[in-house]
Amino acid sequence: MARKKKNTGIIILLVIVLLGVIGAVGGYVVGAAKNDIEGKRQANTAYTLEITKSDYEYEIGKKLYDNKIVISDVLWTNWMSKHYPDFKYINGEYELTADMSYEEIAEKLQNPDISHEGVKVAIPEGTNAMEIAKILEENGICKADEFLEVCKSTDGFDYDFLDSVPDSELVAYKLEGFLFPATYDLPKNADPKNVAIAMLDAFDDRITEEMTDYCEKSGMSMFELVTLASVVQEEAFGQGSAKNIASVFINRLDKGAKLQSDVTYFYAKDLRDEHGFSQKVYDAYYTYRCDGLPAGPITNSGEDIIDAVVNHPDTDYLYFFSDLEGNFHFAKDYDEFAALQEEYPWQE
Repeated sequence: MARKKKNTGIIILLVIVLLGVIGAVGGYVVGAAKNDIEGKRQANTAYTLEITKSDYEYEIGKKLYDNKIVISDVLWTNWMSKHYPDFKYINGEYELTADMSYEEIAEKLQNPDISHEGVKVAIPEGTNAMEIAKILEENGICKADEFLEVCKSTDGFDYDFLDSVPDSELVAYKLEGFLFPATYDLPKNADPKNVAIAMLDAFDDRITEEMTDYCEKSGMSMFELVTLASVVQEEAFGQGSAKNIASVFINRLDKGAKLQSDVTYFYAKDLRDEHGFSQKVYDAYYTYRCDGLPAGPITNSGEDIIDAVVNHPDTDYLYFFSDLEGNFHFAKDYDEFAALQEEYPWQE
């Protein structure tokens, strides 16, 4: 009986010790949580939190925990739910340290160091890379010169259609022609490469079997198709005139004649005079000097113009012009062309 009593005493002692340990651990956990919430006795670990539109509240908490800004993502999420139940996270980048209180972190998350707030940006049909770059900078998306630098190369982009772009120093902006004109929801202070990817994705989505069949049957690459479409885009006033204009250029290409398109002069001049490209590049784009197509696209065409090229009529036209009223006239030879210009005034 005495031995049993002794064992009972030992068990009671162990229970008391265990309860003490549990209490101590519990107290430590509560204390650690309190210190973390108040930003006390924490390391000065630094971390740049980036919030994107795809992040959910729990993912933000996990980022903070994984990078040692908070000791528990559950603790942080619960604290935010209690103190800021209607909190709206803003896309952007935030400089944080582990010794910030939860209140300080919450206040910081309302004022990003670098905002990635979404902006709707419209890129009209017939806007070239240089003009797109300016639009992007004006809307705070990215720097114009950084975007244009991205457009100079196809490196790092995984699209089959870019395989048709020549590896030539004469092609000023190798993404030109493939930056699809549309309205985009883009973040401020974005990586210019990601902006280009959004536009290239839009072009990729619109490649049709009809386009690829046309390239195969005509012996054109996708790059040559968008180059031709870009000249038509700049010359035409809409799809109605675009089809006959496309037929003129295709007939001239088939005969080995120069395109002699005035609109290529303006693009070539801008490349040389405003963006530092050489006279050699200028000559390669100006179709009064170069043979065949310009070295590359001179703008980014809409679907309707590309469709007009693919479905151009079979004509004998080799010349065209627009009169002072905006009407187009087409001719089979130079004599007919000159006679039409006499009949329909085309310049003041």
